[in-house]
Amino acid sequence: MAIPTRRLPLTALRTFEAAARHLSFKHAAEELLVSATTVSNQIRQLEKDWGCKLFHRHTRAVDLTDAGRSLAKVLSRAFEDIRAEVELHSGASRRTVTIAVGPIFGSRWLGPRLSKLAKEHPNIELIVHHGGRITSAAQMTTDIAVDWGMGDWKKLEATKLMDVCYSPIVSPQLLEQGGMLSQPSDLVNWPIIHQHDRSEWRNWFAQAGCPNLQPESEVVIVDSNMVQRAVKDGQGVALGVFPLMDGDVEKGQLAKPFAIDLAPSRAFYLLTRNEARKRKELRIVCEWIEEQARQFMQS
Repeated sequence: MAIPTRRLPLTALRTFEAAARHLSFKHAAEELLVSATTVSNQIRQLEKDWGCKLFHRHTRAVDLTDAGRSLAKVLSRAFEDIRAEVELHSGASRRTVTIAVGPIFGSRWLGPRLSKLAKEHPNIELIVHHGGRITSAAQMTTDIAVDWGMGDWKKLEATKLMDVCYSPIVSPQLLEQGGMLSQPSDLVNWPIIHQHDRSEWRNWFAQAGCPNLQPESEVVIVDSNMVQRAVKDGQGVALGVFPLMDGDVEKGQLAKPFAIDLAPSRAFYLLTRNEARKRKELRIVCEWIEEQARQFMQS
């Protein structure tokens, strides 16, 4: 039979949680500003009412029983959730979460959704930082990060947000002026823009059936925003990241001349430190981003 809420001994449960956390009646009493005798009496009353032992009592120490450990785990999580919820909605406390994202993900996906997050969770302030590649937990300088990889980050929790694919993009103006572009081999006569290195174009050419193609004009640009700006300015053809650039193609700002997509082995992942989601506001932001990504990929 369920115990009515009004009969739950909330004060005693709070006392037990403190004693279980400290493994000391004395330290629990100091935290709660009561006597050690009060702590002991409240816990003995819980044990009597429930018919089970919560602590093994020794001369100068106490240990949790199996029942005590189970109850302590549930209570610790419950009291932390209550504390975080109160802080989240407190008028005197607006909770801050920091996130690091790369330029493509930040400008193409997260940026347009920030106002929605602010509207749905006005008590959370999201601070967005420019993010570089992360190879270890030591490189996490923010609460959350979105990075590009295989999902194998050590000592970090990684949740896949979305898969992407690459396909050539070009400005409509350059497409009108640049001559024939009816098949991939025609790209030999077009200025090719590489991002960071030549590997992605090399792989796309191979998939498109022209692995040995050597474009007459090539340039390598490291910054992804500069790559997209150069394409829109009509300086060449680059590999676009889809579906993040579907909107630009639909609006006519970019053209996608081929229906040949290269699926890389990597994807965008949401990264947090282990157990970081115990913070209520951080968990809210993570779950919100994950749900937005799920809806985006299904649309």
